Amino acid sequence: MKKNILIVLASVVISCVCSAAIARHSNMGTGNSSESGALSGSSALEYDGAFAGSAPDFVYAAEHSVDAVVNVKVVKQASAPRNMSFLQQFFGYDIQPQQSLSSGSGVIITQDGYIVTNNHVVEGSTQLLVTLNSQKSFSASVVGSDPVTDIALIKIEADSLPSIPMGDSDSLRLGQWVLAIGCPYSMNNTVTAGIVSAKGRALDNGNGNKIESYIQTDAAVNPGNSGGALVNLKGELVGINTAIASPTGAFAGYSFAVPSTIVKKIVADLLQYGKVQRAQLGVVMTTLNTEVARYLGVSDKTQGAVVTDLVPNGPAQKAGIKVNDIITAVDGHKITSANELQERINIHRPGDGVNISVSRDGKQLDIQLVLQAMDSNEYMGNRQMMMRQYQQQPQRQPQYGNPDPFGWF
Repeated sequence: MKKNILIVLASVVISCVCSAAIARHSNMGTGNSSESGALSGSSALEYDGAFAGSAPDFVYAAEHSVDAVVNVKVVKQASAPRNMSFLQQFFGYDIQPQQSLSSGSGVIITQDGYIVTNNHVVEGSTQLLVTLNSQKSFSASVVGSDPVTDIALIKIEADSLPSIPMGDSDSLRLGQWVLAIGCPYSMNNTVTAGIVSAKGRALDNGNGNKIESYIQTDAAVNPGNSGGALVNLKGELVGINTAIASPTGAFAGYSFAVPSTIVKKIVADLLQYGKVQRAQLGVVMTTLNTEVARYLGVSDKTQGAVVTDLVPNGPAQKAGIKVNDIITAVDGHKITSANELQERINIHRPGDGVNISVSRDGKQLDIQLVLQAMDSNEYMGNRQMMMRQYQQQPQRQPQYGNPDPFGWF
């Protein structure tokens, strides 16, 4: 009898020991992110949006943002058909101006009715009708717009409106969760989720001009989402949804938003000056890649934007920046591409002083300069002029490849 009891007790002890060992082993393999990083020898990254061991919760951000996203119905004057005969045009047949209807989204940023949307949503409009999530509708007027960044500011006469606070798009990190809120296909206040897929992404506006430095996400965005909100999980506005990359015109996995750092600057300019105060650095640049690095004889680990040409008497030339200088930072913000350099300059106004860090002949230099003024028409016109010059004068192009002529700013 005693022998049987001893056998049972021994079995229980052995089972407890084995269970403890298994549990310890499991904890080592599936512990929280900081413990796992320490065990693997890598340093843990501090990030307040991490959700170790649980799924992200989108409810707070969605519920605190959705009421501040509006539907913008747009009436435009349609042009006469191009295929009319001479007699039809001469006698006025079938050339009565027609109205076209379209819609987009907008984001209320102040309680007294200022709304951010896209320039392409309201451009050419004769009438704007804003519908809130509460189904109340208001006529709206255009305060100002900027075709270069595709941002517009409109206004409705109302008070105590729900609004979305501006967030810091610079703090976004790859893989971070974001929500896209808008009115695709006139389905008001639709919320979709995705992650930040890339930052500093350049797009082609259809005319060969690369514009801005977009946040790329995989949150579903479709026609009608233009001008809607991209928010982080705190419910802060980090971008204005602007475009999609798609072979069909519908969402195919890639959507793009203007960063809130640029939006804030554009809105402030439109409110204070009625137009955008665009700053000029005065360089033509291209992203430093392997081919360019090999030509310049620099380490392939170096990152930045290479100066391929200088605008005569521009700020960069006056301050002593030279062709083949590699711009690595602006005011301490690291530059890894020409797009990022463009974004950093676009948040400034003429007369602002900036510190440009450059790599020249293996040496690091800090150059102080003052940005000059350039209006939007001059900006777009000069980029087109530079394109023609590079096409007509190939001898101006560096031996290591063609620079991006649209990087002139």
